[in-house]
Parts: sequence; structure tokens; C-alpha cells
Amino acid sequence: MLKYFLGNSPKWFKLTMISFLIFNIFSLFILGKTVTSWLFIAEFIFTLAMALKCYPLQSGGLLAIEVFLLGLTSPENAYHEVDQNLEVVLLLVFMVAGIYFMKPLLMYIFSKVFTKIKSKVVLSLLFVILSAVLSAFLDALTVTAVLISVAVGFYGVYHKIHSSETADYDDSGVADRKELSGETLEQFRSFLRSLIMHGVVGTALGGVCTLVGEPQNLLIGERMGWDFIEFFLKMAPITIPVLFGGLITTVVLELTGWFGFGDKLPPVVADIIENYTIEEDAKRSDKEKYALVVQGVAALLLIAGLAMHVAPVGFIGLALIIVQTAFMGIIDEHSLGHAFEEALPFTGLLVVFFVIVAMIHDQHLFSPIIHWALEQDPQTQPGLFYMANGVLSAISDNVFVATVYIGEVQAAFKSGAIDKEHFEKLAIAINTGTNLPSVATPNGQAAFLFLLTSSLAPLINLSYGKMVKMALPYTIVLGGLGYLMVKLILV
Repeated sequence: MLKYFLGNSPKWFKLTMISFLIFNIFSLFILGKTVTSWLFIAEFIFTLAMALKCYPLQSGGLLAIEVFLLGLTSPENAYHEVDQNLEVVLLLVFMVAGIYFMKPLLMYIFSKVFTKIKSKVVLSLLFVILSAVLSAFLDALTVTAVLISVAVGFYGVYHKIHSSETADYDDSGVADRKELSGETLEQFRSFLRSLIMHGVVGTALGGVCTLVGEPQNLLIGERMGWDFIEFFLKMAPITIPVLFGGLITTVVLELTGWFGFGDKLPPVVADIIENYTIEEDAKRSDKEKYALVVQGVAALLLIAGLAMHVAPVGFIGLALIIVQTAFMGIIDEHSLGHAFEEALPFTGLLVVFFVIVAMIHDQHLFSPIIHWALEQDPQTQPGLFYMANGVLSAISDNVFVATVYIGEVQAAFKSGAIDKEHFEKLAIAINTGTNLPSVATPNGQAAFLFLLTSSLAPLINLSYGKMVKMALPYTIVLGGLGYLMVKLILV
């Protein structure tokens, strides 16, 4: 039966899923719901770690179905979690597709940047700073989608030359395919991998600073009654030192080459990209130039719309699709369909993740930690909340963790257990705690998870383990410096 069970899936996949099923059933009846729920979390993390061998939607989805069948949560509660995060779902469906139609403009801009800036340290800092600034006003997933599109575009340019049957020597005199393989290919992958990791860390550095930077920021800000400026000023004593700490970490990593960073763009690849840019500029038709203008105007409208919050992010993404396709003459249904291919698998995975989040909520897995922290000395509570949020956000979703914690703290404030000043200190600790240490794993940051499961990850050999390793120095600096500032400021 095993031969036919789960179709043509690899044998290791079949054995793993059967083992999980049997083990979870025995665990439920012997160890109880709480322990079994923690096992499901560990198993779901395992499916993410195996993302390069098996997309997590299938394995994680089977775990989610088991959660329902074992009664650890209900479809109604899972739907409630999706409903609470509908804006994120719409963002993925429409915003990523909107960015797809902007790829020519992104390639044009970043190819100029790549060819003009020769220093890897300067280029890395630029990626971090741009990602941080954009994420402070836009959305980390949108910024990550841009980074992925650019990296995939450059890899495609390289691959086109590398795989060309007639390109023993291309027109520019670039070396033959043998020189483009092996060590050169790995160095180019490492170069892109490090830039992308710098960029996604930048989304966390910028996202923590403002009211609109992350979904949980908006949630916390609304409960506290803080506007955009007030939120920034409340967080600044912690977030600004952490931002500079992150930038220093970027420089150190690039200069030392630690943790998989430091590889430079191979000269032969730099020649390919530079010649590609020259060729594209030379052969660009009037129609293509017009399309770039349309994309540029759409980009400005996108930034303005997101910065002023004229509508939910997903609606803005849909408007972006409509404006670009209408004015560029893309009216065929099949031409539109390709734009949605990148985001929909991840959207499905995100909904599966919300089932696990619903299980965490229903089984009250985090409640004991919250209650314990609230029973401690008020002077130590901000630091404890920061640490507890950081650890839980690294294994769960930081939006969910922030929602649970701010709800419990608000209830304590309304009951008179804590005063307004202490409530504000804990809110700051919760916001920074869920944003900064959560860069440790793809579980906590949606942008990291999106990158891990994107089409780019296998191209640049970015696995779950490699992502955790490369994020480790940032986790230590951002998490440690954030904790230090919380202890110094929130006393």
C-alpha cells in the first residue's frame, strides 16, 4: 500500500507523514493535547526546514488536517485567524502580482545600481537602508517581493548566457560556459544570497520603527491610541540604536566573510550584467520605453497610496495591476495569469499556518508564560515580556504573539492591575520583542518565510538551515541590543 499511498511522492516523504500521523495520535491519548500541540509546532517547523526538498504546503497541509481531525482546533477558529489577517492574504494575492508587471522597471534601476556600485560593502548597506526605509512606510512582504523579483531577474540573465548553446564566447568576449559554471556560479549564488538576506533583515529594522511598518505595530498603536509620529517617538529610543547596530553588523559581516557573507560579484558575471544593460538600452523600443514610464508612474502611485493608507494594501495592489495592465495594453487573461503564480502557493501555505496559529490559541500554549511574566516585579516585566515575545515569535507568528500579549496586558490595565505608564512600557516591549528577535527563523517573520518558499530560494541554494545561520549574527545583535535598550529605557 505504501507504494501507492500519496501517489508518486518520495519514499522519505511518505514515511515521514505516516510517522507523524501515528506519533501524533498516540501522543494525544497518552500525553494530552498540550504536549501534542507543541509536537505539531515542531513538526511544522520541520516541514519548513525541508522546503527545498518538498514545498511545505503539502506536508504542512497534511499536519493542519490532522490538527482538525484530532480536535486541537476547529475550522471556525482557523477561519477567524484568516479573517483577522485577511489584509495580509489580499496583499500576497494582489501586491506580489502587481510587482510582477513592474519587473522591467526594477531590472532597469537595479542593473544600473549593480554596474555603478563596485563595493560590496556599499551595495550591502544600500540594500539594508533601502529595505528599512521602504518597510517603514510600505510593507515588508512588498519590499521582499521586489528584492526577489530583482534577484530572479539577474539570475535569469546569467542563466541565459550560461545555458546558451552558442555562447562559447558571447559578443562581449565573456568567457565560455565552463568559466560560468562551478566556482563562479557558486560565488554568484552566494553574492545574491547575502544581498537578499541583508535586504530582508532591513525590512525588520525598518518595520519595527513605525505604525505602518508591521501589522502588529498597527494593532498595538490602535490599542494605545498612538498616531504615526507618537508611535515613532515612543519606539525610537530602542529602534534607532538597533538600526545603527544592524548597519554596523552588515559592514562587519561583509568585511569578515562570517556566516556565509562577503562573496563579491564575480567579474565575469559583472560583465554579463553590464553588457546586458547596454544591449537592453540599445534595443529598447518606443513601446518598451512607454511601458517603463507607465511602471514608473505606477510605482509613485503605489508609494503614495501605501504611505497615506488610502485603502487596504491588497486593494492598492489590485489597483496597481489594473493601472499597469490597462495602460500597457495587457488585456489577455493568460498574460495576467502568470503574475499570480509566485504568490498563490505561499498564500495557501499561509492559510495552513493560520490553522497552526488557531491551535496555539485554542490550546492556550502561550498563556502560562504571559501570566507568569505579569506576576513578576514590575521593574523586570518589560525585559521579560521582550524575551518571551522574542522566543515565541521565533517559533510562531509574530503578529499572533503580539495580538495575544497586548490583549492580555490591556486586560490587566483595564482591571487596574497596572497603570497607564506601565501599560505603555509593556506595549513598547511587546512591539520590539515581536519584531527584532523574530528574525532568528522564517517562522516569525512572514517576509523571511516568503523568501524561503519563493522561486528564488532553490536558485541561490537558500535553505531553512542556511537562512537561520545567516540570520544568527543579526539575531544576536538586534535581539541583544534591543533587550539592552529595553532594560535601560523602560525602567
